[in-house]
Amino acid sequence: MSIEILLQTVAVGFSCQSLSCVTKKVSCLIDKISGRVNDKGALLFALFILLAGGSRARQHRKEDFIIRGKQVAVFGRNIFTDRNLSFEPNLDIPTPENYVLGSGDELIIDVWGTSENTVREIISPEGTIHVAGIGPIFLDGMSIQDAERSLRREFSKIYAAISGKSVHIKLSLGGIRTIMINVMGEVQVPGTYRLSAFASVFHALYRAGGVSGIGSLRDIRVVRGGKEVACIDVYDYIMKGKLTDDIRLSEGDVILIPPYENLVSISGKVKRPMAYEMKKGETITTLLSYAGGFTGDAYRDAIRLFRLNGKEKQIYNVGQDDYQSFVLTDGDELSVEAVLQRFSNKVEVRGAVYRAGVYQLDDSITGTVRQLIGRAEGLRGDAFLNRALLRREHEDLTHEMIPVDLKRMMAGAVSDLRLQKNDVLYISSVKDIEKEGTLSIYGDIRNPGDFPYVKNTSIQDLIVKAGGLLESASMVRIDVSRRIRDPKSISSSTVIGKSFTVELKNGLVMGEDKGFELEPYDIVFIRRSPGYRKQANVTVEGEVAFTGNYTLIQSNERLSSLIARAGGLSKEAYVKGARLIRRMTADEMRQKKDVLRLSVRGSEKASVSPVTLEASSTYPVGIELEKALVNPGSDEDMVLREGDVLFVPKYVSTVTINGAVMYPNTILYQKGSSLSYYIEQAGGFGNRALKRRVYVIYMNGMVSRLKRRMGNAIEPGCEIIVPSKKGRKKTVAADVTGMNTSIASIAAMVAAMVGMTK
Repeated sequence: MSIEILLQTVAVGFSCQSLSCVTKKVSCLIDKISGRVNDKGALLFALFILLAGGSRARQHRKEDFIIRGKQVAVFGRNIFTDRNLSFEPNLDIPTPENYVLGSGDELIIDVWGTSENTVREIISPEGTIHVAGIGPIFLDGMSIQDAERSLRREFSKIYAAISGKSVHIKLSLGGIRTIMINVMGEVQVPGTYRLSAFASVFHALYRAGGVSGIGSLRDIRVVRGGKEVACIDVYDYIMKGKLTDDIRLSEGDVILIPPYENLVSISGKVKRPMAYEMKKGETITTLLSYAGGFTGDAYRDAIRLFRLNGKEKQIYNVGQDDYQSFVLTDGDELSVEAVLQRFSNKVEVRGAVYRAGVYQLDDSITGTVRQLIGRAEGLRGDAFLNRALLRREHEDLTHEMIPVDLKRMMAGAVSDLRLQKNDVLYISSVKDIEKEGTLSIYGDIRNPGDFPYVKNTSIQDLIVKAGGLLESASMVRIDVSRRIRDPKSISSSTVIGKSFTVELKNGLVMGEDKGFELEPYDIVFIRRSPGYRKQANVTVEGEVAFTGNYTLIQSNERLSSLIARAGGLSKEAYVKGARLIRRMTADEMRQKKDVLRLSVRGSEKASVSPVTLEASSTYPVGIELEKALVNPGSDEDMVLREGDVLFVPKYVSTVTINGAVMYPNTILYQKGSSLSYYIEQAGGFGNRALKRRVYVIYMNGMVSRLKRRMGNAIEPGCEIIVPSKKGRKKTVAADVTGMNTSIASIAAMVAAMVGMTK
């Protein structure tokens, strides 16, 4: 592998910032040199240098933006480092007539006219091409025009007519040679590069990765044959689009990048706040043109400049008249401030005018309060005229509040008030000064709540706004409460409110009487009519003539009346087994849950499932329907309430024995048989049976204690329950106290519930 190919490989890596760029360029390069590289080790070594060099190049690029410890971008340096920009020579162009031929160029010589021929030759290292019948022709260093004249002379030796006008000769490039140039000085990757003969200085800088952190963009020199042939300023290209100095390179050219001479920065209100390289003698005016000029909110009359002066810094406030003459030096920092957020001719009006806002202070248009109001298209109808306020700012930035009698001023009764800079006129609305208040309505109304107060609102008007009365509302009793307002009172009073009772004689129909007029913050209560009742339904099931739901006709309707309305009992009805299921009220439900919680608290269980605390919404009520039917209106003839379910069963000829017996069982009822008989039919008492605590639950919901020899107490369909003994537990004083408290609470609640069921 030749040293030229190795250097070219390394140069590719230095000019790339990303791995994808390196990979792409290396792949292309390997394709080009694959036929010429036999030593794989040398190629791997080149790639190693490529990656290491690329890493160092990226580190240098970071330094491009560090100036005196601050990270500031330097204008123009990114055009040679940004991979989105491409500086590659265009090879698809006609052959330039001023192109200088050299070794390696492939030439195409076309002869046409009386004689025709085409010759393709490559200029040899000696600078010649060989043409059959002519021999070597020296073309190295000639331009295309000079080469065509030389070829015409030489070709005339074999083409007699070529010296005339009937035969033409044309020279063009079939392949372009590469040249070796050197990029030295302050660039990211200095070294030797092989480029196309069409390449210019910009192409070489792009391949070298751009200038380094201290490299100059404005003094790039091209040395050819020991002489300086060009000096390039990149800013001319960036700012003006001029490429006249970007000359085409030749074999052996050296591009020198010296360090920058002056680097200054500008911040604040300019369009491109960044660092700029300045030539000697350039002024603030030039810097502003590089920075794109001022922004719209920039303070243009002066620029603050910080300059290093020996051991310390100095500040200069440069006026606008000196921008063109103030010469910048290396290290200068300029700051362009924003205009002050103050106005020299502003007045403002706020509040109850049609066009509130800021206005120009003009003695002929807005010089007075009345003129300013006129400029704002006048006062609104809700303007509070008795007192406006004018806030005035003094020279020491303190403020003064000046009261204005707008009512008299607008009428001309008092003189108009002249305005000053930054005056603010406040005109309040009547709604702000005197709050309108609210009206509230509750009770049997469709949309209860609060409503804005409107003058002359009557009770009927408020009812309409609230959606109208419910069917349960009373028309003869509507209460209105009113707050007491006495702003001149000097002592408190025991009276805290007023109350009025109103009757809607004509309902909501309008008549001569406008109705009771409400005041702000009145509260209206629509009472429920005492004669209003919703249907209260009960249910009858079982052995009656007509089962189903029945609406209670009277509030004290009883069992006997319900049976009569249901067509009486059927022949198969077992009256003694009739039972009643009652739905709990909300208050009963709450009390039952409290009883369950207290029971759980005194329980031996460490934890109780939440399901245990769920109380059923219904409960059985023990009744004696037989006595109720015999003595209507008696205590046994229970008063019904909404939701009650009365069930009259058929005759049941069995008795069920459950609890602490050997074999819980259901057996046929034997009239007159004692408790002992039924216990024996269940296998006798269990080991933990409480024999003296046996009780019976009848079909009608009644419960009774039983003794062993009792027989008459057992009826068809009943259930005998034998309780079991519980394991004994040592009781300590704290447990006794807790149990007594729980028992007392439960007893009180049970007593209350029993009272509700009567």
